[in-house]
Amino acid sequence: MRSVVHTRQGDPAEVLSLREEPGRPRPGAGEVLVRLLARPVHPGDLVAVEGVPGLAGQQEGARIPGVEGMGVVESVGPDVRDPAPGRRVAVFPAPGTWADFVVVGADRAVPVPDEVGDDTAALMLVNPLTVLMLHRALEQALDGHRGPVLQTAAGSSVGRLVAAAAVRHGLHLVNLVRSTSGARTLRALFPTLPVVATSDADWREQVRRAAGGQGARAVLDSVGGTLIRDLTDLLADGGTLITYGRLGSGTTALEELPLVQRGLTVRGVTVWHWAHRTPEERARDIAFAVDLAQTSPESLEVAACYDLADFKAAVEHARRPAKSGTVLLTGTRETGAEEGSVR
Repeated sequence: MRSVVHTRQGDPAEVLSLREEPGRPRPGAGEVLVRLLARPVHPGDLVAVEGVPGLAGQQEGARIPGVEGMGVVESVGPDVRDPAPGRRVAVFPAPGTWADFVVVGADRAVPVPDEVGDDTAALMLVNPLTVLMLHRALEQALDGHRGPVLQTAAGSSVGRLVAAAAVRHGLHLVNLVRSTSGARTLRALFPTLPVVATSDADWREQVRRAAGGQGARAVLDSVGGTLIRDLTDLLADGGTLITYGRLGSGTTALEELPLVQRGLTVRGVTVWHWAHRTPEERARDIAFAVDLAQTSPESLEVAACYDLADFKAAVEHARRPAKSGTVLLTGTRETGAEEGSVR
């Protein structure tokens, strides 16, 4: 079995390596073994390898990145009847998907409809579920108002899903991107939404004009770093900064921000908290994600595909600022000798 591993945190280009070893994992009670065919390189995967400042403790043993993917059920543990061996599934949360095989609970393996392609299925869960988490946080922050809302990294996969939702629901959304070329691309996709490039010297003034001369009631931010200072300046008093990523460089200390004086709120959102929702709530969210994959596969755009062994090229591509879509690491569709149930 092949797997991409790291034994310490740091630059993914330096600390990741390919490991090959005989055999494969075996599913236990209530679990399934999935032969992975495709798995995304999410920004969060790379952040986990790098380590979060202030939270990066000592790492024990080798770790495999990845939390999402799609593949075929190879075998199942005792008492598992569904999904059956041979069924295509998408998996999340499934730590360690940058490998040929992963063992997950049967309830974390979502059957993939026949009309949904492998590449789309590999992106079917994390980003749509993240958007649902952001939507709920945004509803609480807006408290019945219609905005304005500012979002960073608007050209990212999640950013485009948020923009599409804003168009459907009539949300006053202002989009931030890094470059003028990125702004042109996003304007072509969403001509009714204002887009501002932070490469422009007057980008802050452009945001204020696009927001109608008022501060934003909420900011959806996946960049963080030193940009936080500018984002809080662009918030209205009493506004909320919703942070869900760390794509930017540098840091901003909370005590440097006028949180108390201006009544600002900082709220963190992570898709990992989705697992804490009730089974009924998770089922409704999964139904939304599957429907999106079926009806709008173009919203789950793939930037490029690389074999698992070419992970270094995949990571480099995933880090490109002008990238459109999500990079996938792919595998081979083989029939294993162990197909069937494990008893």
